[in-house]
Amino acid sequence: MRKRSLVEFSVEHPKLIVVVTIILSLIAMSQFLKVRTDTNPKNMLPATSDVRMWNDEVERTFALYEDTIALGIVNEKGILNRDTLARIQKITDEILKIKGVAARDVSSFTTIDNVTVEGDTLRVKPLLTAIPQTDAAIESLRKTLFENPLFIDRIISKDGKTTAIYVPLEKGANGKEIADKIREIAAKEKGEEKYYVAGDPVARDTFGVEMFKLMAVFAPIAGGVMLLVRYLMFRDLFLSVTLMMDAMISIVWSMGLLIGLGFPIHIMSSMAPVFLMAIATDSIHIFNEFYFRYREKRNKKAAIIETMNAVSRPVRYTALATAAGFAVLLFMDIIPVKVFGGLVAFGTLALRVLSFSFIPAMFTFVSEEKIEKVAQAEDIGISKTSQFLKRLAGLGTHRPKATVLVGLALCILALIGIAQTVVNNNMVEWFKQDNEVRVADAVMNRSLGGTSLGYIVATAESDDFIKTPEAMRYLEGLQRHLEKLPVVGKTSSVVDYVKRINRVLHDDNPKYDVVPETKEMIGQYIFLFSMSAKPSDLDNVVDYPFKRANVWVQLKTWDAQAMRDVIKAVEEYKKVNPFPLELKPAGTAYFNLVWNDEVLWDMVKGFILALVVVFVLLAFNFHSVKWAIVGYTPLLFTILLIYGVVGFAGKDFDMPISVLSCLSLGMAVDFAIHFISRFKQRIAETHDDNIAEALLWTAARPGKGIMRNAVLFAASFAVMLFAPLTPYITVGAFIVSMMLLSAIMTIIYLPALVTLLQGWLLGKKV
Repeated sequence: MRKRSLVEFSVEHPKLIVVVTIILSLIAMSQFLKVRTDTNPKNMLPATSDVRMWNDEVERTFALYEDTIALGIVNEKGILNRDTLARIQKITDEILKIKGVAARDVSSFTTIDNVTVEGDTLRVKPLLTAIPQTDAAIESLRKTLFENPLFIDRIISKDGKTTAIYVPLEKGANGKEIADKIREIAAKEKGEEKYYVAGDPVARDTFGVEMFKLMAVFAPIAGGVMLLVRYLMFRDLFLSVTLMMDAMISIVWSMGLLIGLGFPIHIMSSMAPVFLMAIATDSIHIFNEFYFRYREKRNKKAAIIETMNAVSRPVRYTALATAAGFAVLLFMDIIPVKVFGGLVAFGTLALRVLSFSFIPAMFTFVSEEKIEKVAQAEDIGISKTSQFLKRLAGLGTHRPKATVLVGLALCILALIGIAQTVVNNNMVEWFKQDNEVRVADAVMNRSLGGTSLGYIVATAESDDFIKTPEAMRYLEGLQRHLEKLPVVGKTSSVVDYVKRINRVLHDDNPKYDVVPETKEMIGQYIFLFSMSAKPSDLDNVVDYPFKRANVWVQLKTWDAQAMRDVIKAVEEYKKVNPFPLELKPAGTAYFNLVWNDEVLWDMVKGFILALVVVFVLLAFNFHSVKWAIVGYTPLLFTILLIYGVVGFAGKDFDMPISVLSCLSLGMAVDFAIHFISRFKQRIAETHDDNIAEALLWTAARPGKGIMRNAVLFAASFAVMLFAPLTPYITVGAFIVSMMLLSAIMTIIYLPALVTLLQGWLLGKKV
């Protein structure tokens, strides 16, 4: 007795299939109540990674905070006036009350320590204890600020128009929530001042919130557009909804599994629904072929089974190719990359199971009258779309040499563009230029030292070495060397405190603004300072055995390349000035550089491995290495051309682009699998030696499904071009370009290759 296929079982028991699908979906949806989100890039790397362990050690050693928000206050007429200073005092007092703010270490005019001398005694007290009431008092404050290098470009700009309140956050505090509260406090103040909230936690947590909002808004809109385009294609609302449900069910199953297994949703995994919705469009080939088969059979169940027999192999192998492209990410080092790869691979396989069960079952519920009506238009002899595709394929079929040469020329040009690609990541630039997060960051970086913070930790072989004049001068030289970089706005270290103390203890004489001559004098100054200052003032820049010192480096950009430039400058300084101090980078800017490199290169490694796996799958599917090479060509050309444009456009190779590389691989090869499989099937069925006729038939009939797939996909994701976050715009532009380009490459370029290589591919020239 012949064993029934899943398709046959689904056609015979459609209600059972639908009920089982609904039950599984409800089980998956029940897990959504447990959802957790995590947008912190720190958690992109495992807790045992070298950079996380090192950064944690540095934070413990120097009593540093992981996250700090900066509130910029700008008055074009100058900050130093009674009204503005009074507002700064009031705002600072309100910020100190916010839950999650490390109040004891907030830095502003009213809380930052100033080193002075009273009589013969060193005094360390807040810079501004009372608002100056006279012009003379304000002028005295101005003199104090601008004669102290510790203040310039930190809490006062060189032009005196900008100040900042630095707000460190307690562990676990939400940067966006605190930023919103700071904005509310500032908004209550009436005056000429403008307020800007910036910092890594602001950008990171705001992006996280906006990302999930966009997923909630754009996914339904994309789904709605997809539904409308399907309806216009097939004029059957029920089947259009069915194809939509195919995508939604796979998303529910995948996200339910992810949440049920206890994984939080990271930036990468949050994009999985977009990818699955894209991959689900491959089911349109089933719909496309079904109407052709119904015209021939005039029997619904027979048409369903024959349709699945005709497209089952290409549908199955496109799913395997796409799943393999993402599954290789399971072998990468970064946990969220692994989760993302496994999530999309599972969703892709779920889609194919639904394609062979749920979709055939749903076909049985459609009346034959409706099917008959749609099927009338599916005649390649009268269909305008089919005729257009035949003409398009004719370009490659009848002018193969010219087509191939044009393609090669474009690829050479693309390689030149790829050579210009820069690997970089900047989360602030994930917001549009007019977004308040990006505007605030630009204003702060332009006026003050910079919102991105890195450290250079100097470690000696023995205790107390940092106190030596030689070590102090070495660190001072390092600071001056780093400050020559355009990306560095300001540096500070224990040296600045020692020099300041030396100066004020010598009647504020500028010639004593230098490192003292003896280790004993330096030790005495540091001791005097520690007796009066807040513990964090000294803790942040030196450890108590005085074996380590911390040089703060403020950067004027969040580009990962900026910290790379700093590290290069440090290496140059060490080479020219050998000294027994180990210099090692740390801090948020350094972490961003490391995770940028590790995640991006993990994606690149995964992409290269996926290319190999997909080629093997193509060879296995076609039972031929020759056909695998031909089928691989549209994939390679599509990838080369798109990334060539990225390079010429000056777009950085960042996180969104790297993630899209896997999708481009999976989608670009799908069309080739469908085209070649159906072409070979046509040759076998007709026993016809007319290769040109078979190619044109493939373009007109299965090619219609390819073009429908591309147009459906492109139309749906074009809505993302209107998103407020640039990664979504990138995703939209990338996907639209990729789908249309890969479809055109398949319809035009594959016929050209097959025509030129027919003797090699088919064993004889026909």
